[in-house]
Amino acid sequence: MAVKKTVAMGLLGTRLDRGSSAGRWSGWRPTVSLFQHEDLLIDRFELLTEPQFAEMAQEVAADIRLVSPETEVRIHELSFGRDAWDLADVYGALFDWAKQQDFRLGEEDYLLHITTGTHVAQISLFLLNEAGYLPGRMIQTAPPFGKLRRGDSGVGRYSFIDLDLSRYDELTSRFAKELLETTDFLKSGIATRNEKFNRLIERIEQVALRSKAPILLTGPTGAGKSHLAKRIYELRHERAGLEGEFVEVNCATLTGDTAASTLFGHRKGAFTGAQANRPGLLRTAHGGMLFLDEIGELGLDEQAMLLRALEEKTFLPVGADSPVKSDFQLIAGTNRDLGAAVSEGRFREDLLARIQLWTFSLPALAERREDIPPNLDYEIERFTQSEGRSLTFNKEAKEAFLRFALSADTPWRGNFRDLNAAVIRMGTLAPRGRVRVEDVEEEVARLRASWHRPVQEESVELVDLTSLLTPEQLAEIDPFDRIQLAHVLAVCRRSKTLAEAGRELFAASRLKRAKPNDSDRLKKYLDKFGLSFEGN
Repeated sequence: MAVKKTVAMGLLGTRLDRGSSAGRWSGWRPTVSLFQHEDLLIDRFELLTEPQFAEMAQEVAADIRLVSPETEVRIHELSFGRDAWDLADVYGALFDWAKQQDFRLGEEDYLLHITTGTHVAQISLFLLNEAGYLPGRMIQTAPPFGKLRRGDSGVGRYSFIDLDLSRYDELTSRFAKELLETTDFLKSGIATRNEKFNRLIERIEQVALRSKAPILLTGPTGAGKSHLAKRIYELRHERAGLEGEFVEVNCATLTGDTAASTLFGHRKGAFTGAQANRPGLLRTAHGGMLFLDEIGELGLDEQAMLLRALEEKTFLPVGADSPVKSDFQLIAGTNRDLGAAVSEGRFREDLLARIQLWTFSLPALAERREDIPPNLDYEIERFTQSEGRSLTFNKEAKEAFLRFALSADTPWRGNFRDLNAAVIRMGTLAPRGRVRVEDVEEEVARLRASWHRPVQEESVELVDLTSLLTPEQLAEIDPFDRIQLAHVLAVCRRSKTLAEAGRELFAASRLKRAKPNDSDRLKKYLDKFGLSFEGN
């Protein structure tokens, strides 16, 4: 079996490789030193240089032949353009050279020397190696330890660079710890146990630090969209160089003529009452982050203006003749089905396409019951900090509250807002800041009363089936089933999502299932009649 040849590639070090007098051998020169090691035999060296340093390259090549006569040295002249620190020019020149080479991986082993050259050139070599255009292992040379004395050879040291971080336990542990700290930050230090939610937070962490594109947070009211948006901003502010402000607005509060003015600002005299210029929230968010909660409530005109602001980084304030610039990052939140809103003409399809690149759906608290105990501890600590006085539960009281909270028939309609409100009420009323069983029982009764929805059996909502089914189809449905179908369709029409309709329709039977899938059950029911949630 033939022995593979070893081929090295590297840039000329225009400063450290310099030297034409006899004294050059007493100093360390990175390229020459690569060939002065008895245990590293190199058959061929591809020396890359800019044309203006061609003479120096010839001198270095001659010195390499002196210390390693068996090495063939080939000089290649590359032009990096007018600026050797321009990444595009340097990378482009090295890329073009790499594409011209005939790498024979079956016959030759390759080494890429990255000690020499500018930092831009070294980065380019690394990127080309990682992308596979320059194959082989990366190698670096270094001067001897300590200060060189007269007569020292200056051979120095060499080492291979292994980017497989899995081999470095300490680094791997450090990165794992850093990842844990970051996701822990997004969860406000709450030790959540729900696997699906924890995976969701890991994905959000990756996107938050790697992308500036809009993020869409969906989920029921009170699921924590606003809180998570603020944590994403704080993470980007700390780790990703985001310097501007965090600006939050609930679009449900923007109504009438003031909506555009609030978001995009106005010029003095633009309308009655506009007595001074107003910058608008988009301008305030310049360089920072804008959180538009309940974006589905935004009017169509404001949606069009927002789309332009996202795509062109400019917008036109009310009453202005010239556009204003604002470069902001966007997080949008909604508890609505925006796809359905597009079908109904209430939301622009082009805006939805722009903001849903990264969409994350936050589960309701009832879907994360295993996370209630750590969130209860978090709310207790938050109350203690905000009120400046200690709050504790005696053992029996905490057990009683958790029995209620974890029960399958506890709906948690307001999600984390309900949990937060419950802790505030119990903490405020508990004598000397210690919650007792009777305090829990009073709060449980209060919560159940707030969740109660009266059902009027005599006025069950029905839909006119003749508008959806043909006479032939109706003739095949029993009168009993017609009433049921009419009611199901009425609930679907006033529900925002398939899941919401399913939760109401299967309110009793879903509690007996370990994993209720209301959406699937309702979809299959509608399928029997050739109907769908979106089209009823």
